[in-house]
Amino acid sequence: MERLRGFFGIRTRRRRHRNSGRETGSETLATSAAVVTSLLKKLQDREGERAETYRRLEHVLQGDDTHLRSGVVNRVLAEVSGDMKAAQGAMTEVTAAAGDVLVALARSHFEFVMSELQGHLKSMRGGACQEFVLSTLSKLASSYALRCIPFAQMTLAALHAVLSHVESSRILRAICSVLEQWSRAINAYFNAWEQCPFPRIGEAQLCEQVYGLFCHAVGNWLGRDEEEEDKQAVLGAVAAMMAVVLRDAQHQDNVWKQVFWLLQQYQELQETCRVTESLRYFLTTLEELHAVAPQDKLRAIAAAVHHQIVEEDRQHSAGHKEELRQCIVLQARICPEETIMFLLSHLSSEDEGTRRTALTLLGAVARTDEPAVREKLPLMVEAVQPLFAEAGTQVRSALLGFIRDLLSVSIPSCLAWEAVAHIFVEFRRASDRLAVEDLQEERDLRAQCIDVLESLDVSVGGMTQLLWPRLLQYMVPAQYCGLLLPLSRCLQAVIERQKQTEGQEDSEKPDAAQGQDKMPTPQALLVQLLVVAASAGCGECGAAALQLLQALQSRIHRSLRDLWPMRIPCMLQYLEEHPEGSLDSEEWQCYLLKFLTESAEEMQEDQPWIVCLSRELSQQLSSSSSSEEDKEFLYRALGTVLASCRQFTHVQGQLLKYLKETDATRPCDKQGIASVVSYAAERHFYVALDAMSTVRKALIEFGRQQRLPDRERRLQATRAAVMLTYGKIALRAPKAELLDCVEKCILANILELFHACRTKELQHKLALVHSIQEVTHAIQVVDTKQRFRLCKKPEVLKVLLDLMREDGCDSPVSRVHLKVLQLLEQLSKLEPRVDWEKRCSQVAVCCWRVLSCPPADTELQVPASPSLHTSPSGSHLSAPCALAAAAVLNLSPPFPLSASASVV
Repeated sequence: MERLRGFFGIRTRRRRHRNSGRETGSETLATSAAVVTSLLKKLQDREGERAETYRRLEHVLQGDDTHLRSGVVNRVLAEVSGDMKAAQGAMTEVTAAAGDVLVALARSHFEFVMSELQGHLKSMRGGACQEFVLSTLSKLASSYALRCIPFAQMTLAALHAVLSHVESSRILRAICSVLEQWSRAINAYFNAWEQCPFPRIGEAQLCEQVYGLFCHAVGNWLGRDEEEEDKQAVLGAVAAMMAVVLRDAQHQDNVWKQVFWLLQQYQELQETCRVTESLRYFLTTLEELHAVAPQDKLRAIAAAVHHQIVEEDRQHSAGHKEELRQCIVLQARICPEETIMFLLSHLSSEDEGTRRTALTLLGAVARTDEPAVREKLPLMVEAVQPLFAEAGTQVRSALLGFIRDLLSVSIPSCLAWEAVAHIFVEFRRASDRLAVEDLQEERDLRAQCIDVLESLDVSVGGMTQLLWPRLLQYMVPAQYCGLLLPLSRCLQAVIERQKQTEGQEDSEKPDAAQGQDKMPTPQALLVQLLVVAASAGCGECGAAALQLLQALQSRIHRSLRDLWPMRIPCMLQYLEEHPEGSLDSEEWQCYLLKFLTESAEEMQEDQPWIVCLSRELSQQLSSSSSSEEDKEFLYRALGTVLASCRQFTHVQGQLLKYLKETDATRPCDKQGIASVVSYAAERHFYVALDAMSTVRKALIEFGRQQRLPDRERRLQATRAAVMLTYGKIALRAPKAELLDCVEKCILANILELFHACRTKELQHKLALVHSIQEVTHAIQVVDTKQRFRLCKKPEVLKVLLDLMREDGCDSPVSRVHLKVLQLLEQLSKLEPRVDWEKRCSQVAVCCWRVLSCPPADTELQVPASPSLHTSPSGSHLSAPCALAAAAVLNLSPPFPLSASASVV
């Protein structure tokens, strides 16, 4: 015993602490020793259940890092040995618990335990095998692999002597477990012998001893009609010994002969996880040795693993599938070219599962980032590209997985980055199919596209230079809007990394120029991100768009470096204070338009840039993919940019373009015409009026000509749109200039357009009333002291009276009636009032008659007022419409009103 302790370099000494001249032991040691002694006493006195006592003793020893006194250790060994002899080698509950005690005791007294077991192992030679000893030896090798090596030779020799005495399946499994664990321990020692404190043991000696055991196992245990559990045990032992013997060059041929037997176990065994685990262990050893492997054996391994993944009848667990993938990865490290070519050959298979599996394994191989594999990445991408048009959802999903793996490694060639485009193509395909039919597979593919972008690691070599232009080109198209959030985050990370690496040499920088021609213009980026931010309830995407704008400010325009760092944080704070669902869309868009105006003001010295910005807005307006909500904002943004543009020829040309070419039959575009012209009129008032005058004259001239019904319908819609635009211009006109030209250049033109209509349709009547309402409101805002005299008031009143008469006084109240009455009330507030005795009585009678028969589906809710009454017929009248005529005419109704009538 002392010799063994000296061999390990272990000295026995008592721990002492100096405390006031007295020698005291550690409190923990005293406690552990006391508990162990107490439990030993119970075992010696045969008190209580022995298995439970052993389990408690094991628990104490597992938590004890100190050395027990040798007497206590010997008593433990004696009790365990006694129970083993009483069991006559059989494994019982008591002996199993006793064996666990030995394993726990070996943590601090390894040489004691191993010496005890070696004695029992020698006694088995020529006699019955003791399962208890074999089980404990297996556990010791599993827990303390390197500490077992000094005992390896005597243990292997003893095992060789007892192999011929295997009489039962239990003993066979026990011996196989010992062979497997001790072979793994020896392999671990070969890989880490420098860490061992004892002298190095010869590799050839250990391999030779294992080879003898290996030959016995191959000659006697393989191919026997055994139970599943026995086959699993033999498999583990043989595979572990193969890994050891493989290190001996003279026995390698015999090892390679057993590879086909190892692969055959996939068909022999019901549970194949152990086969894959053993195969991975063997390949790991092969890689560590850098041994030359027979090509036919490697092809057989690759084919077997590939078949296992493809085979749908077997429901492999996630862990087992990962083990299978690792086998292919190991092969790729051993022979990269052969493995990659094997996988590429399966991409053209007619079986969808085969193609899917090949893609999955190629991705796993690419992720290894081995130099030899990296050289083959362009070849892999080129071979995969024909599958981009694949229709099957499983292959499409596998393609995205392959791209994700590909983008996780450093790639020196731009060709590999072309796969990035497929993420966006696949997202668009899935979105288009979902628009036709709601399929879970397509939703999963969309989610996978987002996940791939979110997982991009911008720290990978070449990412900041090669990926940058390829991602930016997908910012603008509206069909990729669903990818904006991960794309924005990725680009922000790329920009930040570019700042960190600025000035450093980058060997991949020249390649990046290949993608510059595809990059969107700064104007396109600005427009797209503003449109996303303007979407109602934009929430997280809106915030991401603004954050990306802030990150891109230096690339959009150099003049924005002072403005945007102040304005964008305020806008982000606004979004935080108004979470999704509570955001006022109109208020938020006004906020963004103000931001756009300020930005354009900062770029006044660069008028060509502003002109390009207006053209980009115009181009996106013509895009069929823009929604009505987006178009509404784009029209207003275009008008805002034109207002900041100083190139008057360009502004006038843009206004004429939208006035003449826009199809006003669509409500969104009809309102858009008014938005573009009126927003531009804020700073280009007379330019806008000149453009309106040109279009007005053309409309009147076209009105005299005969046209096809479709063109006539569009012409009538344009007339209505132009009338509405005049009202919007009045609202946004400069206050100092409005009153001087409101009658001659705005109101007169509205009336002229209305009179030029051959048939006055409902849209014309509503446009007339609405535009005059806005003109009146604009006058009231400017003329706060009520000094302005509207000379065309009589003419307006006549037109309104004609509208009331045309719709018929005996008919139910129409939309035109109600709009007219509201306008009459508004006109009554304009000063000075004019005495129109004769006409006033006519209008008053008409208004009262119309209001006496309100529409059945219209309920006018108004606040109470002492001026509200009811007509003699009993019909309810409502404010402000009920008194509109009387208010504007300053007359009483032509019939008496009941003073006691109730107010509605």
